[in-house]
Amino acid sequence: MKATAFTVENIPLIKPGDDIGRLIIERAELEEHDIIIISSTIVSKSENRILSLGKVKVSRRAEAIAKRNDNDPRFIQSVLDMSSEVLIESPFLLVRINNGSICVNAGIDRSNVSGSENVLLLPEFPDESAKRIKDTVFELTGKNVSVIITDTNGRAFRMGQTGAAIGISGILPTRDWRGTEDLFGRVLEVKNEAIVDELAGFANILMGEGNGGTPAAIIRGLDLYHESSGINELFRPEKEDVIRRALISR
Repeated sequence: MKATAFTVENIPLIKPGDDIGRLIIERAELEEHDIIIISSTIVSKSENRILSLGKVKVSRRAEAIAKRNDNDPRFIQSVLDMSSEVLIESPFLLVRINNGSICVNAGIDRSNVSGSENVLLLPEFPDESAKRIKDTVFELTGKNVSVIITDTNGRAFRMGQTGAAIGISGILPTRDWRGTEDLFGRVLEVKNEAIVDELAGFANILMGEGNGGTPAAIIRGLDLYHESSGINELFRPEKEDVIRRALISR
């Protein structure tokens, strides 16, 4: 197997209403079954997911959490508003957001957004965002591609952050090795590879985290194109999530 990866160059600063799919195909010659990996930052900007903290009405709960966490109560309220469940309140907010993903601060970002009072929310429906971009590419080029929208996440028990998939289209979230045999003929029972997170993490190396201005990358040569029902297949079912149970039972 051989794969190549490269960034999509010269993507302009994104404004609300910009067509991400069109911007990419104007800057990259796509091939059948390419995998397009896109930072959630530009998807959120194109969908006008910019929130002014000055418009946030703060609750007593947000004020109390903000005091413990030494944070802006308006920011804390924004996290609570975007969350369906709070798993940890302090020293940071670990929440389940409305699309089912669990992350710190609901993925709300203070970087790479203009205005000192503004924050950037994640795309509201990342799978739908990924599908729109995939459909645009097909309509304009006739190419079937996979699309992964990524965010930067921390990891339990490890330092540092890595890219993680938050929305997908045209690719399965995992590659299931269970039932196959290892080198010695043993049947694998627990090998379910989180392929979209692996791809997101690799693309993050190419795209970077700062002012490089390269929020999209293409991986070519891995034929992983497949229709799927979205990122929710990647989330561990609550009845199997022992860590989540331990957090909420404290």
